Amino acid sequence: MALNKEPYKGTRDFFPKQKRVQNYIFSKMKTAAESFGYEPYDGPLIEEVELYKAKSGEELINDQIYSFTDRGERFVAIRPEMTPTVARMVAQIHREESKPLRWYSIPNLMRYEKPQKGRLREHWQLNCDIFGAPGRFGEIEILQVAVNLMRSFGATAQDFEILLNDRSIVDLTFQKIMGLSKEVASKLYKIVDKSKKVPHEAVVEMVNKLGMNEKQQELFYSYLALKSFDDLGKFLEHHNELEARDNFLKFVSPLREMGLLDYIKYDATIVRGLDYYTGIVFEIFDKDPENRRAICGGGAYANLLQIFNEQPLAGVGFGLGDVTLTDFLKTHKLLPEGCENPVIDYLVTFQDERCVSRAFEVANILRSKNFKVVQHFEPLKMNKVFPLAEKKGASFVVIMGETEFNENTIQLKNLKTKQQETIALSDFKK
Repeated sequence: MALNKEPYKGTRDFFPKQKRVQNYIFSKMKTAAESFGYEPYDGPLIEEVELYKAKSGEELINDQIYSFTDRGERFVAIRPEMTPTVARMVAQIHREESKPLRWYSIPNLMRYEKPQKGRLREHWQLNCDIFGAPGRFGEIEILQVAVNLMRSFGATAQDFEILLNDRSIVDLTFQKIMGLSKEVASKLYKIVDKSKKVPHEAVVEMVNKLGMNEKQQELFYSYLALKSFDDLGKFLEHHNELEARDNFLKFVSPLREMGLLDYIKYDATIVRGLDYYTGIVFEIFDKDPENRRAICGGGAYANLLQIFNEQPLAGVGFGLGDVTLTDFLKTHKLLPEGCENPVIDYLVTFQDERCVSRAFEVANILRSKNFKVVQHFEPLKMNKVFPLAEKKGASFVVIMGETEFNENTIQLKNLKTKQQETIALSDFKK
């Protein structure tokens, strides 16, 4: 029986054309992160499952990880996310390093879930994290990084928005203002997370099952109705939570001054599912009705290192997957024309078989100068030279025929300016 030529379900083959597009996207990710001084890091493809059990959601552990027992009887998993790995790495070295730590990575991740638009079993994801920043400066900067990255692709406030909330304020609302237990508050988080995805009647039905009294339900629905940062400030003031209000407004104020509120909106339903978030949480949404979905998520966490018996360390970061980002860029026609095309500096050709050795020599000289060079291995007729050069994405073509062989010269043509010159081989070598 013949082997299947298709890739494993939920994964992709990247032929050179597709890989060039991915490389373009990755280059933008790297530039955006490094422009803020973030440094690249990476970790192992396999981690012990216990690491994910400590800080990942139940759905991921029970349904989505690729796990197995290795030959040393260790229960391990192919990494489904990067945050536990970066926490483990930071826990090793943060005491000796100056703060804040600014790190980024573009890891390959695997999750066993149903493939659909915007979601595959394998993807790559930009992770940007900052650890140990004072006050709320890390939260402000990570939002800057996210906005600058999206803008670097040509996206505007008409194309995307960042919906943001603060988990500390949600905790305060549910547990202090409403007087709920942590257990009930945790269940209410899940309802909030679903509230935009299901009819209002379904939300009411779920809330009724929690056994909250009439006052608690009234407070919950008034919280859910908040639509802006100003609404949230008034809500906290009304309940005499002035310290929380002032702290949050101090965070919002510089965002307003920098013009970031053109992109960032308050949304009471953004809570994100993972327990380790302790500060802001946010998601980048595509505003196009044809692709209205979250393309990125992130938030602030202070207790992530506690699983390693380390003291709390302020951290905030986000993850932006290549699948959702590519869909976004295609939807808004933001992939530059020709980014999938090959690009080289020189195509080296010859029309006389006696020039074979010289073609190798010329190509090697060009490569020694760090040019990208494609050498054609057989005599090529002149009427086929320039179509091939265009197909290869060459900027220059080297031509060597009978005349060039006899006169120890080469012809060099600039395909952009159409200028062509004859160069003595001795001068070219110099």
